[in-house]
Amino acid sequence: MFASFIATTALAKGSTDKNRSMPNKTKLPNGVFTAALTPMDNNLNADYPRLVNHLKWLLSGGNDGIGLLGSTGEANSFSVEERMHILDAVIGGGIPADKLIVGTGCCSITDTVTLTRHAHSKGVGGILVLPPFYYKGITDTGLETYFAKLLEKAGENELQIYLYHFPKLTGLPYSASLCERLVAKYPRNIIGMKDSGGDWLHMEEILKAIPGFRLYTGNEKFLLSTLKAGGAGCITAGANLISSEAVMVYKAWRQGSGEKEQSRLSVLRETLEAYPFIGSLKYIFAKWSGIDSWLNLRPPNVIISEDQGKMLEQKLKQINFSNPF
Repeated sequence: MFASFIATTALAKGSTDKNRSMPNKTKLPNGVFTAALTPMDNNLNADYPRLVNHLKWLLSGGNDGIGLLGSTGEANSFSVEERMHILDAVIGGGIPADKLIVGTGCCSITDTVTLTRHAHSKGVGGILVLPPFYYKGITDTGLETYFAKLLEKAGENELQIYLYHFPKLTGLPYSASLCERLVAKYPRNIIGMKDSGGDWLHMEEILKAIPGFRLYTGNEKFLLSTLKAGGAGCITAGANLISSEAVMVYKAWRQGSGEKEQSRLSVLRETLEAYPFIGSLKYIFAKWSGIDSWLNLRPPNVIISEDQGKMLEQKLKQINFSNPF
């Protein structure tokens, strides 16, 4: 079965032509993206209406786009079918598809292909792909083969893929040398990265090595540095709550400044990252919005304790961050 799967479709003509340039036009804008939470009902199913409302709220507040079904969105706690239904519901609810970068990376390449095909068919702005994270000690050659098969089966001509670098969770980094090889081989398809590694040197190395590579930092602390180095912006969990502050940094950078705004944004990020993101953000959303269903999340993730929550609320108050609802 698997042999027939990987042999079904030949690589598109010219896919390994290293003289091709990166795409002149990318679908996703630069700027601030929120790695969106996924609200759930009391049966722990995705709450489609509340999710759509949350995304509309983020976009109306200045977000340039949305990261859907990433780590913060609990993507890997949903089945393939559920993930497709969530995307359908979001677009059907009026969220512009080209504002979405959608997570499709799974351990199984067949699942990744299915999700990638589906997301691409909906016209999303970008595809965000985790490495196949179960097996550890995988070589760069193994990861190159994974992407070769993904593009072969999903159809590589128009896909715009962003690598999702999050070694703390996956145990599999996307090295700078691997990124260079993938871009050289698939310059129209491997066009960027969400770097959630928290290592500025890794981001800087990639931006220097691959001109035009659309790197979004996954940590607000590096937003201004990323922009100055030629990166595209940020896609972050904290932006569910503090995207207005990140937008201020982006706007100030466009005017030639941003250091003051970045300093405050970094303090806010450091305050939030002292706690597990999903459990703490959903706690704050529930308390500050008065909507208890925000407390719902799928195991093994859990809501932070009441004591932790009160401490986080107090810290946010001390740095003059007020309830945005």
